[in-house]
Amino acid sequence: MKQMAMALALLLGAAGVEAQVPEKENGNVRMAREIPFDRMIPPHELEVSYEKTVHLLFPSEVRYVDLGSPNIIAGKAEDAGNVIRVKAAVRNYKGETNMSVITEDGAFYSFNVRYAEEPLMTNIEMKDFIHDGEAVNRPNNARQVYLRELGSESPLLVRLIMKSIWKENRRLVKHIGSRRFGVQFRLKGIYAHNGLLYFHTEIRNMGSIPFDIDYITWKIVDRKVARRTAVQEQVVLPLRAQNNVTSIARYSSERTVFAMQKFTIPDDKHLVVELCEKNGGRHQTFTIENEDLVRACNIEELTIK
Repeated sequence: MKQMAMALALLLGAAGVEAQVPEKENGNVRMAREIPFDRMIPPHELEVSYEKTVHLLFPSEVRYVDLGSPNIIAGKAEDAGNVIRVKAAVRNYKGETNMSVITEDGAFYSFNVRYAEEPLMTNIEMKDFIHDGEAVNRPNNARQVYLRELGSESPLLVRLIMKSIWKENRRLVKHIGSRRFGVQFRLKGIYAHNGLLYFHTEIRNMGSIPFDIDYITWKIVDRKVARRTAVQEQVVLPLRAQNNVTSIARYSSERTVFAMQKFTIPDDKHLVVELCEKNGGRHQTFTIENEDLVRACNIEELTIK
């Protein structure tokens, strides 16, 4: 039986078909397929020490970290979601272990970690494969990971779409905005793709005092509210933001692209977008109707670069 299985494997290999290697399990022969090397994610080599901390700077926020053994410890730096600090938990541990990291843009990074009393590098910036100047230049140790809040959309594609909308800077919407106290807050475009909506906004500060942003809220509320009636609000939270600024200098402007889960607005409600100034009163508000959403630009009409 074994000879027949081997002969079959040789024939399949000669015919260009991926062969399966027979293995025994509980006395029974089962067919197991070997994983080809082109499916392997080559790891980075990383040295860590008991006396020094190694910092890894990733191009986007870290969502997941896994350590291969208790010989090393790692964690996100406080108030810096894209930085991981790594140290040896055991002095002079033998051999090597591994570490895996998943970032918010859907990239998977793999590391082989070994001990070194004096690590060659203690501060490492991981390559940003979107902004490195090459159209298709992803490191072969980064693989795409899908995140739950984005559904079936690739985090990398979401990031590319937001970047392209921001870079093209088209003004598709001309009737939605607010202008008070020398500050203008307006909506420049609404885009849709694969279950997500993208809102392109602009803040212009035409005054001599910088405008510091406290927060921006997106709420679906009733058009008309009778007196002594509780206001029904549904808060819509952005999933991602391109160029999410916190301050606009005097006589300048900034643009931001927000990505959100697809939604619609009932006829008796509208979407209220409120921009509030930190320690100030130059607040801005505009509304978006459902008819504005249904006229969103199809993202296939946009050149993604």
